[in-house]
Formats: sequence, C-alpha cells, structure tokens
Amino acid sequence: MHDQPRFRSYAESSFWPDGRSARPAVDGTIARGKLRTDSALHRGKAGDQFVTAIPAAAMAGYSSPRAFLARGQNRYNIFCSPCHGRLGDGEGMVVSRGFKHPPSYHTDKLRNQPDGYYYDVITNGFGAMVSYASRIPTEDRWAIVAYVRALQLSQNATLADVPEAERARLDAAVPRPATPQETRH
Repeated sequence: MHDQPRFRSYAESSFWPDGRSARPAVDGTIARGKLRTDSALHRGKAGDQFVTAIPAAAMAGYSSPRAFLARGQNRYNIFCSPCHGRLGDGEGMVVSRGFKHPPSYHTDKLRNQPDGYYYDVITNGFGAMVSYASRIPTEDRWAIVAYVRALQLSQNATLADVPEAERARLDAAVPRPATPQETRH
C-alpha cells in the first residue's frame, strides 16, 4: 500500500479516451449534505410564489421562538444594520458615509411583502444589495426575516395588536396626563 500506482491530480492518462485522469462528475451529482428538497426553506418559495410564513424547519434548532428572534436580532445587527439601520429605517452607518439609502422596512410596500420575499432578497440580493447566501446560513436568514417583522411591528403597532389581557397592565404603567382642572391652583 505504501507504493501503489496512482495518478497525480489532473495528470495525463492513457487509460481514458479523453486523456484525463480526473473524471468529471456525473450529470445531476449533488455533493453530500447539499441536497435541497424543501423549496420553502431553501428558496423561500412554494412553486413560483413566495411563502407567506417562516417555515417551521427554520426554527427547529431553537429552544423557543424568543431564541430564534434573538438570533435574528444578532445576525441583523451584524449583517443588515450597517445599511438598513438598527430600526430598519434605511439610516444605517454607510448612509452617513455617502452611500445610497436602502428602503425603509416601514413603508406599506415592504410591510405587505410575504416572508419569502425577504428571504429571497437576502439570498439573491436586490438592487445595490449583494447576495448574502454565502455569508449567512439558511436558518439565520430566516431568523433575520423574523426580526425584520418584529421591527416592522415595533414601529407600526396599534392598540389592537396588544392582547386584551395586557392592555390594562399597559394603561396602569403609563401615567395619565393631568386635566386642565387639575393643573389650576
């Protein structure tokens, strides 16, 4: 075994008709661990339509939705906030350096986009934004989508979005402004 016959990488060979020792991969070959059968998870689409909810498989490795959202916040702050800003308003650090403003996530157009749209933009890029597919793993891209949704809700929430049981607690925590009669001495 110490001195067995072998070919050097890319060396010429008389065994094969094309003269190559390294054989090309068979058409349709997929590298181990790279088979992507879940289109919703890996493309953000079901058929040709963007998915409207984050696939459950994206959250499978997290102990809770809160942990998934915290991961999204962490990844957003690292990869997205330099351009999109901490609030998702498009006022990131690079904008203050003279780069083009990215859109705010708080416009009606972007608030109404399905979750798969955001995943697709992170994966493939859009406009001046480059693809982050090679930098951010699949599950982290979905976690960022969840955090973008949380940012959108935080900036556009209404009283109707607060559960009924929590409204009384919130009302008690906020001091009531004084009436004109109470301010007179």
